[in-house]
Amino acid sequence: MDDHGGRTLSSEARGCAFAGRTVEVRALVDAVSETRPAVILVEGEAGIGKSRLVTEASAALGADGLRVLVGGCHPLREPLAYGPVIDALRRVGPWLPPAQRLGASAGALAPLLPDLADALPAEPPPAVPGASGPGVQRFRVVSAVRTLLEAVAPVALVVEDVHWADEATLELLLLLARDMPADTAMVLTYRAEDLPAGAPVLGAPFRRSPGTGGVEIRLGPLGEAELRAMARDVLGGEPAPELVRTLLERSGGLPLVIEEDLLSLAGSPRLERVAGPGGGDLITLADSPADADAAVLRVPRSLREVLAERRGRLGPDAAALVDAAAVLAVPAGEALLARAAGLDEDRTAAALQEAVAAAVLRQTGPDTYGFAHVLAQEAVYDGLPGPVRTRNHRRVLAALETRNPPPLVQIAHHTRALGDRAAWLLRAQEAADGAAGVGDHGTAAALLGEILEQPDLTPEQLGRAAPAMAYAVSVGTEYTATAAALRRILRLPGLPVPVRGGIRSSLGMFLIYQAGDLSGEEELLTALAEVGEGDPVSAARLLALLGVSETGRFALAEQRAMVERGYALLAGHQDPRARSMLDLARLFLLAIAADPIVPGLLASLPREDADVQVLQGTAMVICGSIGRSFAVGNDARAAAAVAETRAMAPRIHLPVLDLYLDCHQIVLDWQAGRWDDAAHGLAAFHERHPHSPLGSGGLLATVRGLTAAARGLTAQAAGDFGEVLTRGGLHLDSLAAAAGTARLQLARHEPETAWRSLTDPLDFLGFLARKEAWAYAWDLVPTAVETLLALDRADEAQALAARHATATEGRDAPGAVAEHHLCRGLLLRATDPDGAMAAFDLAAAQWIGIGRPYRAALAAEHAARTRTDPAETITRLAGPVTTFEQLGATSDAARCHHLLREAGRATPNPRGRAGYGDRLSPREVQVRDLLASGATNKEIAAILFLSPRTVENHVARVLAKLSTTRADLTRTSGPQD
Repeated sequence: MDDHGGRTLSSEARGCAFAGRTVEVRALVDAVSETRPAVILVEGEAGIGKSRLVTEASAALGADGLRVLVGGCHPLREPLAYGPVIDALRRVGPWLPPAQRLGASAGALAPLLPDLADALPAEPPPAVPGASGPGVQRFRVVSAVRTLLEAVAPVALVVEDVHWADEATLELLLLLARDMPADTAMVLTYRAEDLPAGAPVLGAPFRRSPGTGGVEIRLGPLGEAELRAMARDVLGGEPAPELVRTLLERSGGLPLVIEEDLLSLAGSPRLERVAGPGGGDLITLADSPADADAAVLRVPRSLREVLAERRGRLGPDAAALVDAAAVLAVPAGEALLARAAGLDEDRTAAALQEAVAAAVLRQTGPDTYGFAHVLAQEAVYDGLPGPVRTRNHRRVLAALETRNPPPLVQIAHHTRALGDRAAWLLRAQEAADGAAGVGDHGTAAALLGEILEQPDLTPEQLGRAAPAMAYAVSVGTEYTATAAALRRILRLPGLPVPVRGGIRSSLGMFLIYQAGDLSGEEELLTALAEVGEGDPVSAARLLALLGVSETGRFALAEQRAMVERGYALLAGHQDPRARSMLDLARLFLLAIAADPIVPGLLASLPREDADVQVLQGTAMVICGSIGRSFAVGNDARAAAAVAETRAMAPRIHLPVLDLYLDCHQIVLDWQAGRWDDAAHGLAAFHERHPHSPLGSGGLLATVRGLTAAARGLTAQAAGDFGEVLTRGGLHLDSLAAAAGTARLQLARHEPETAWRSLTDPLDFLGFLARKEAWAYAWDLVPTAVETLLALDRADEAQALAARHATATEGRDAPGAVAEHHLCRGLLLRATDPDGAMAAFDLAAAQWIGIGRPYRAALAAEHAARTRTDPAETITRLAGPVTTFEQLGATSDAARCHHLLREAGRATPNPRGRAGYGDRLSPREVQVRDLLASGATNKEIAAILFLSPRTVENHVARVLAKLSTTRADLTRTSGPQD
């Protein structure tokens, strides 16, 4: 044939070039090579080339001497916690140092890596003798993985398809990502579309710690140039433009489909060589004069057609083996494939070689074979006739049932595919129980959800599956989805009443303690009615939960009665968990009233116990005591409790405690005057817990509001306080926001409005009395006293202060003592300035002893304002001014400077001397920072005690010197150095 005659191409498939990912490969290689430790995320849809990208980069890294460990996740996996990581670590054997040089913690991996057991240290005993359970085991595994990676560094751990990872693996990867071992990198691939809506790839957000590098790579479809390069490599010549366009159109640029198409076309008579416009040959589709479109129509229109055609070229044994692999759906060994396909050993070996040579199957491990991609597996499976599918499912099921231990998830899958509903319900429940037993609650929830979707379940089936489902979903991190799932379970018809009560109890606890939704108390009350006293243990647990209410629904006396009723119901019943819950509630009630016996009770809690649940109870009590401690001014005790609970956390596995510990630390930082640390903590909290309601209400919003108020940003402060009061209402964590709101109104000389903020419609003073929380030092009582004095209601102010003093006498509440002195100073200020000064001085000293410099400075400012001698006023204001300026309390500092000017002290001109030129003067720096925070001219004038015209001039100069606009400065800047 001549050049125009369509010569037949060689049938040799030349392999597929890796094209179009040069930038992405370089980014991945650079991220791993240049900054270790590093965390790299690779995201893209199915078939987009994530695995190929990682393979190419791994080859480049390996050539440079970096060790690469690869593990992968699969949707039909057995519930082996950490399975993908364990698979990757099986390859470290040749790189391990002698066992005696490995950290002892690495021995915890010996049971999971039996082939390497001789190379690892002996399995260490539990940190707590006799301790066991998922929490303890997870801590040991995390420590062991870190030790092993450090021992074989430099190393990159690659985990593919993380969207299919079990929760324990996600937790391990998250802990590693947040604190990477030295000289290591972690590469994770995933599909964003297969993650739960809005969920991060690791189940929870992480922020790379300082010194940890990384990059996020998102893969998109290939274009004509990349497809042309792939075609040139596979077909052995230059593809014609129309062939490239045809392949690109049908593949959508998806590399998997492109590769399958090209491999199918290689050596096909449907291709021919034609003369190109430049004289060279081009490869194109062969035209038929009788039907110009026939050849195009013969090109496969989908991946399913490609795989069907390729399978059709196989012999009967190889085709049967491919069918069995499609039904298995997971990579499998030769023996299992043989049984599933009904072939003997010799025929299986030959069939396997044929299927691999035809690029239908590939070797995925030392003795495992499967499809190149899940899309390829689905394409073959979808093309199987019904009887062939059924026969293969039956063979696979028979083979799997002989395994020890049996792969329960796969057995359940194949049982359901055979249509045996009764058997499937049993198998699925067994698989769910097994998954929950190893901490894989995601798999458990998926299986249980499928069970509960079935109609006409018996009460026994519902009674087993529904509580398990409630627990599985309640340990999730996505609040809205979890609450919705629990409510769906409650709507199931035929759910036994006691079971419904237990699930409603789970919903109530979840709403209150994880979602911050106080309607959870209503769910608990409903659950108590559903459970009734026919189940005294469950009723006692519910009473314990209601006994720790922080809202205005119950008085403290009512809560005490609930707890005592719970103890009475437990008489004659041995239930350590219920009794522990009641003990916790009793201690909580004592802590609200700042009872002096609380520290002794906390000290007596068990810190060493073989039962992990006992240690969990201790950690929860200690964590719960933190907020009570700093609320009454025992800040040092609260800080010690934070540290102790964090130290216990790895042993007890209660991730929800991290949420509260982070929150408590932010409050402690702010109270201690570490406002920059508190600001960084707030930012980190929102990054780590983006869906947590704690971040948008309660004490964290109060901290933001207090900071804004100190800096004169009254609108922002009012918004933060308003959010707390709207969400929380009458709540112990709303006291500071109520006081802060009234303070803003007092500053505007609106005492009537301030009093309404304290008493109507939310009566916080009445709430304080009902909760017997007089010891809570959130500035509520001093603010109320000052408001009453501004309203000329001195007798009421005196009575309130006296009631506060009586109620807190003998309490373990240093903050209440400081507020008592502050109230005395306010009451004496008009009639006995010296007595008032002495009281304010005592309050300042008490706050200094507690460790709260801002509160101390405010009290010291009060003391300075009692002086009529300007010199004494000036002297006394020096300390508060310094503190306010160090903290960045702009408004407070400006107020003191204004008082200094009134006292006759010539303060340095903050506008600075002439000659600043294009640089900002000190006053202009203040204005710039206030502009960046969103302050209006009116707010800046009030904060800095300047006239509106002066502020206008400063703003104009700042914007001119910075060559910016007000909007851009607000949007892109913050306070700068």
